[in-house]
Amino acid sequence: MKIYLPLCVSLSVVALAACSSNVGVSAEPFTAKIIALNDYHGNLESPGTFGVNLAVPAASRPPVGGAEFLAAHVARLKSQNARNIVVGAGDFIGASPLISASFFDEPSIETLNRIGVEFNAVGNHEFDKGSAELLRLQNGGCKITNGQPDPNSCKGAAVGTPVPFEGAKFKWLSANVITTATGKPLLPAYGIKTFNNVKVAFIGMTLKATPTIVTPTGVAGLEFRDEAQTVNALIPELRAQGIASIVVLVHEGGFQTGALADINGCDGNLAGSPIAAIVAQLDDAVALVISGHTHAAYNCKLPNAKGRAISVTSSSAFGRVLTDIDVTIDPVARNITAVTATNRLVVRDDPAVKADEVVAKIVSAYKGLVSPVANTVIGSISTQLPNSRTDGACNMPAGNLIADAELAATQASVAFMNGGGVRSPGFLFAQSSVNEGDGNVTYGEGFTVQPFGNSLVTLTLTAQDLKNVLEEQFAGCRGQSATATRFMLPSAGFKYLWDGAKACDSRISSVTLTAAGSTDTIVDTNGVVVNPAKTYRVTVNNFMADGGDGYSTFLKGSSRLGGSQDIDALVALMSQYKAPKSPYNPATVANDGGTPRISRVGSSTTCPTGAAVNP
Repeated sequence: MKIYLPLCVSLSVVALAACSSNVGVSAEPFTAKIIALNDYHGNLESPGTFGVNLAVPAASRPPVGGAEFLAAHVARLKSQNARNIVVGAGDFIGASPLISASFFDEPSIETLNRIGVEFNAVGNHEFDKGSAELLRLQNGGCKITNGQPDPNSCKGAAVGTPVPFEGAKFKWLSANVITTATGKPLLPAYGIKTFNNVKVAFIGMTLKATPTIVTPTGVAGLEFRDEAQTVNALIPELRAQGIASIVVLVHEGGFQTGALADINGCDGNLAGSPIAAIVAQLDDAVALVISGHTHAAYNCKLPNAKGRAISVTSSSAFGRVLTDIDVTIDPVARNITAVTATNRLVVRDDPAVKADEVVAKIVSAYKGLVSPVANTVIGSISTQLPNSRTDGACNMPAGNLIADAELAATQASVAFMNGGGVRSPGFLFAQSSVNEGDGNVTYGEGFTVQPFGNSLVTLTLTAQDLKNVLEEQFAGCRGQSATATRFMLPSAGFKYLWDGAKACDSRISSVTLTAAGSTDTIVDTNGVVVNPAKTYRVTVNNFMADGGDGYSTFLKGSSRLGGSQDIDALVALMSQYKAPKSPYNPATVANDGGTPRISRVGSSTTCPTGAAVNP
């Protein structure tokens, strides 16, 4: 006999519970569907094409994403099982295109509300504007600037959403993000959804390294605790509530090591990655881990603390992929007994999947509001400048251009740009859908590449400091993360050589700075600083100046001088390359001499990003 249960919802500071609607209950095992995504980053519009793996030719990869098709694909999956939930693994906001960022990421929240998300882990980018702004986006209300409602907030009257801004209908979860003043989680530690009278807990967390990659003001007053320890400590609390079905939503991830990178692959089992290390410590009560952060797609079975293989998934980024997960639940033991996960492309060209009209209207309205600014041509380039590392030495064409813009905007000798701050796809040569013409760069494209709204900081460092900060790019060196190697991009005229086979503090040599036809040797070919006390004016963004990405040497900088926003510096530089003027040509940039800014000892063509620096 089946028993029908009423809808029930309960809320608390640490836990949020939502019971399913009337669905028949029996003693037989049943399935529920979990639909997952991560790293949406306010991509209301399609981010382009994407293939199920890298073997698919670029010309054959289908168009994917866009909020209206994300909503349609979610609806299609939900229709397959009335017992369902949509969840996220963080970074739904922040580092967003202009269409969302211009309006304080309210468009991102409004579209996700209508897509039907219920729980989302807090990601590092949720803290880009600080915890108070995150709480506003959760709870609703207009953005206040200088004591007044900001004109770019609460645009519901123009786009068809409530006024004031409605706030997130889903719940952000932050089990390991603790408010130091209270000792309690900033947001609920977990959410609970009930299927057939069986409670399933979703624990939400961000990576504990968040303070090293977010501007300090963004995480002020917060403590980020160990992910695995946090989960394991919650297990007794959940069991006391009769909960045996546990899912972890965590904003941390890994990469496949193989060349194919199939969205349902797990090449290398994410060996050496932070997410693999977390899973290896998890209590056996956890049945499934939904991850994010690395913008990679994978579908893995990784060993937990007991050695049992559990499902670990990630769905790329920007709404390109959804993870379709069916879990089998035993209503007697009340636990998840099986997990079947499949990553599916969010294609836009399937005749059976029609765009969600409500979401499409919201996207169209915001696009109309932002288009006059976004479509303005700011300059031109002679060739594509990707945000990828184009060689084993770790040069990045898009990052070079940004560093050049920062140098040109300030009275400095050299500028550095952090690689993680240069977003995909870089500066494309081919014209976009607004038909600005091949080679032309629009404001919207420039903003997409560096969407953080950082300000420039010029400071004084010694020659020894310059050597030290270059050494601190390598994993485990001078306080850098033990799992991340982070190469900065220098401005034109600054060059150096690195050798990954050597030990920390001895990898950098041949550092030179060329300007006005004169070359200054800062570090000689033997790695010796020629004049350690000599000073240089150095420009970085405020994130780096405050020690972000592990560049703690910048904290020593003296005579700090604030500057313009990074996007304004880019616009100013690109105006020098706007028709009828010649385009920006990386091969002829002054002081570069046609050679790479970063060089490497050895023949490796792989730029290291993790703990191993000499692959």
